[in-house]
Amino acid sequence: MKKSILILAAVLMTAAIPAAACTNFLIGKNASADGSTIVTYNMDSYGMYGRLTFFPRARHATGQLRHVVDADHNHYMGEIEEAPETYQVIGQINEHQLTITETTFTGRKELGERNGTLDYVSLMTLGLQRAKTAREAITVMTDLVDRYGYASTGETFSIADPNEIWIMEMIGKGKDEKGAVWVAIRIPDDCICAHANQSRIHQFDMKDKENVRYSKDVISFARRKGYFTGKDSEFSFANAYSPTNFHMQRACEARVWSFYNRHCDGMERYLPYVSGEKVGADGIIPLYVKPKHKVSLRMAMDGMRDHYEGTPFDMTKGPGGGAWDSPYRPRPQEFEVDGKRYFFERPIATQQSCCTMVCQMRSWLPDAIGGIIWFGNDDANMVTYTPVYCQATRVPTCYNAPGATDLQFSWDSAFWVCNWVSNMTYPRYSRLFPDVMRVREELQDKYLSQQADLEARAQALCGEHLPDARELLTSHGEACAAEMLARWKKLGEYLIVKHNDLAVKPETNGEFDRTADGLGAPPLREGYNENYRRIFVNETGDRYLVPEDY
Repeated sequence: MKKSILILAAVLMTAAIPAAACTNFLIGKNASADGSTIVTYNMDSYGMYGRLTFFPRARHATGQLRHVVDADHNHYMGEIEEAPETYQVIGQINEHQLTITETTFTGRKELGERNGTLDYVSLMTLGLQRAKTAREAITVMTDLVDRYGYASTGETFSIADPNEIWIMEMIGKGKDEKGAVWVAIRIPDDCICAHANQSRIHQFDMKDKENVRYSKDVISFARRKGYFTGKDSEFSFANAYSPTNFHMQRACEARVWSFYNRHCDGMERYLPYVSGEKVGADGIIPLYVKPKHKVSLRMAMDGMRDHYEGTPFDMTKGPGGGAWDSPYRPRPQEFEVDGKRYFFERPIATQQSCCTMVCQMRSWLPDAIGGIIWFGNDDANMVTYTPVYCQATRVPTCYNAPGATDLQFSWDSAFWVCNWVSNMTYPRYSRLFPDVMRVREELQDKYLSQQADLEARAQALCGEHLPDARELLTSHGEACAAEMLARWKKLGEYLIVKHNDLAVKPETNGEFDRTADGLGAPPLREGYNENYRRIFVNETGDRYLVPEDY
């Protein structure tokens, strides 16, 4: 048999670090503002280098084999038979506007022991390369697992095309049995859904063949393993395969709650559950909800930038944010003091994101125009999403910069330049972030406002001039990404000049103030805010009290 020279690896990353903590939002076509289906993805993992990879459309000879590499660990897993034809894939979207993303819920430890060839990232890549629709992708992915085995822990997959969005949860069977158990549910078109590292599917209607699919042994396997003993109608996938605990509710389900809370009334009734006050089945958040308003593409982007602002979990409040109210916390997430365990909140937007994306799919447009992956390297709160169309013939250079890796900095890499700016901002958040946000929003407004005119021009070229339409869209994506990279370099230079030495250089109308003799005006030394000054005094007492007769 011939062997493929292609290595089946990560769609977006190359570092040997597990992507064990991510967030997905799913927005149905009748819940979105413009009829798009939308899936968002923050890919979170410390040490991971984010890149936007490109898999071209290809044909393969009969019997051709393909090497499979576990993307999280860079470990060779084995070989599988190639498909006769594979579709073009950019990141998490293919040329037919099919999107597949994930979050890891781990589940029962004994079921995560490897017994197969396909890890979850390889499975997503194969689904994107071999399917045109969400339903077809579910069939492709589950058939592959049956044939070659599953080599990852529990996963929740978002699988979407321009018409449908599905959520599929899968977990292996442990070291002694190949394959996996799984269940997939279609999200109603007028609803939104979310998942964030905890199994979200509980009971499901086994008679609804149109909107529910599952492995034939999903319940019987749980019975055999002693995970479930009730009636079939009482079966909960989550309870059987990923029993909840305090951490899963406070660090994972709370992110789902925060997204729903932006778009639905009455979410306060779930606070006892997501806060961890009630651990267990009481107060479970629904798998999906109907929003009180249509959710726009911009709202979806902003949802990925959330730190629980304005909620009981607000990370900009309290001593954890330091002297400048930062919503970012160092890891580990849990720590110990005097024999007692404590924790930090786990938000949607987080410093360990290697990349973030919002995939937009539209049924009324040709695939070349309808599918977009709005991409950003690093933390969603700190970057502008730029558009890359699903049939683009090239990926913007800065999203796959030659020579740049997790250990090699490059000024040509969006990952490193965006991280450079972010890491300047995190420690003095309330001072620096307004400047970052100003540039972020200016560019985001620009790219969103260009969309309609660009796509009208591309649509006029479709048909006989489809290659010209693709080139127009490809060049636009490259131009947006290049402009973003250049602006971020300038932003970093501006921040170090303005905020040098813990002071702030004054400005007027975007220009630094100068003295009458042409030098920079004296910097403002504003010090800590009032809240942190009180924290400082409460901690130190009279140690730094100035004598009254001084």
